[in-house]
Amino acid sequence: MNHLPTDNLLEVTALNVHFPRPKSSWFAPSEVVRAVDGVSFKIKRGTTMALVGESGSGKTTTAMAVMRLTPITSGQIQLGQTELSTLEGEDLREARRRFQIIFQDPFSSLNPRERAGAAVRAPLDLMNVGTPEERDAQVAELFKAVGLRPEQQQLFPHQFSGGQRQRINIARALATHPELVVCDEPVSALDIAIRAQILNLLVRLQRELGLTYLFISHDMAVVEHICDEIAVMYLGQIIERAPRQAFFANPLHPYSVALMSAVPTVSGGRSRASARIKLSGDPPSPINPPPGCRFSSRCPVAQPACSIQAPPLREIAPNHWVQCRRVDIIDGRIHAPLQLPPL
Repeated sequence: MNHLPTDNLLEVTALNVHFPRPKSSWFAPSEVVRAVDGVSFKIKRGTTMALVGESGSGKTTTAMAVMRLTPITSGQIQLGQTELSTLEGEDLREARRRFQIIFQDPFSSLNPRERAGAAVRAPLDLMNVGTPEERDAQVAELFKAVGLRPEQQQLFPHQFSGGQRQRINIARALATHPELVVCDEPVSALDIAIRAQILNLLVRLQRELGLTYLFISHDMAVVEHICDEIAVMYLGQIIERAPRQAFFANPLHPYSVALMSAVPTVSGGRSRASARIKLSGDPPSPINPPPGCRFSSRCPVAQPACSIQAPPLREIAPNHWVQCRRVDIIDGRIHAPLQLPPL
């Protein structure tokens, strides 16, 4: 893992992304989907922060808002000294060279009728980076950097494997020398055997180019391999945020513990899979979230007070934040209300 510098590259403050729903009838009340509801975090330059959570938690919408690919209802997104959330038009287009995205599906994110070299070169052409000769040379270098041969520029996407296509997507994202790269589930569509190769490539490129990653995932094993810090999302909010080592050693929020219990782990011939914490019910509706803790209706250790008032996100240990009223410090030790099943 990288040494953590002190300066923050990305700062997200009180981010809200709310989508109005079409009315079911003329007299029906207006409804709003609170996809992202008051999210704040910082990512130090040269490090990786993961946003994790189950489908519908808001992690991908958060990433799309950071990329300015979905409308922001309110809040601030700052990249270095630049306020991204207020940029529009040509100013936003100019700033885009500083932040790029690697999409989840390497199959649909490439134009099947466009040669691989042209796909990687497209951001350079759009943003007028260098001369045509310099662009050609840079595309060839990018192909080599991601483990492809420069002569493969002439091939079409269908002539590559899934892992190779994702390498093309990574090369395209790096074309404009971005500072921040958003990785939206970049290995979830790949075979298990290929995932480690792509993750190792991302780690190497980060080390060589000083990249900062916002990594979206639901796979805790992948997150542990690549990330410096983890933020767990549930129903549009961050409910726990911690450095990687502290989080995996001692997750505090009951939802985080349930997520961790689902990770296949074997020790001494015994597996934790049989002791997985199974959550009952479905998450509440993001249209009308409950007044208290949003996880309380599914929480195995919830108390009546949990469903009445929402707890704040508080720092329970250095850089370890948790949104749970039942997490406490007793005799100088942090006490979590739910523990991981023993191996």
